[in-house]
Amino acid sequence: MIYFDATFLVRLYFDDPGFGKVRALVGNADTVSSSILGKMETEAALHRKFRERALTHYALTEINQQLLDNSADDLHQWLSLTPAVMNRVHAAFLGLPANVFLRTGDAIHLATAAEAGFKEIYSNDRHLLAAAPLFKLKAINPLAK
Repeated sequence: MIYFDATFLVRLYFDDPGFGKVRALVGNADTVSSSILGKMETEAALHRKFRERALTHYALTEINQQLLDNSADDLHQWLSLTPAVMNRVHAAFLGLPANVFLRTGDAIHLATAAEAGFKEIYSNDRHLLAAAPLFKLKAINPLAK
């Protein structure tokens, strides 16, 4: 099992830079996990691709169906936003040093991964990666040069 944030989930369905490396990671895992927030962020990012005319409406519909099919086939595990995750986010914001920039969505991903027992999180989001150690997670960005 592997934990992706939305920046990597999108690359499973759209050929953004680095998509080959991201898809290769999935070949080593039976399931890709993410917060349920990651599913919604992925859907929003795919809609942005449609809005920017990188996807047709037909392609958007097909990709969304593939996402649903993969979820139904347990290729994705969508982790709930539980009270424990919310408490971990709350505690993180109270304890973060003033020089750490952490967005709510990134905190939710980090707390969800930590709460679910993951030791690593995959992303190319620099803010999420920088804050990962504060959640006792190893940050991995295979797209970094």
